[in-house]
Amino acid sequence: MADKSFLGEFEQMVMAAVLRLGDAAYGAAIVKEIEEQTGREVSGGSLYVTLDRLEAKGLITSRMADRSPRRGGRPKRFVRVTPTGLAAVRTGREAMLNLWRGIEETLEKA
Repeated sequence: MADKSFLGEFEQMVMAAVLRLGDAAYGAAIVKEIEEQTGREVSGGSLYVTLDRLEAKGLITSRMADRSPRRGGRPKRFVRVTPTGLAAVRTGREAMLNLWRGIEETLEKA
């Protein structure tokens, strides 16, 4: 069997949030999206470590926006999923759907 590596749970959440947000995907918005959709509390530190890792893997790209006085002169880091990242999301999603297929009956009996 071929060796495949899959995205981790939090990486999947980050990628899904970035895809949902589209051109508006930046740190605070990604944190808010994950928290609202999953109920999971997300720290900025864990998000940025994950974004750096995803970018190093070539799954996302990022760009810095202009500095904003409203943000104390700090620029926003906008991110976008790459074609390779989209393929990784699709592969992971399909693998999980395959694993879950048929489990509904088992869960209903429990």
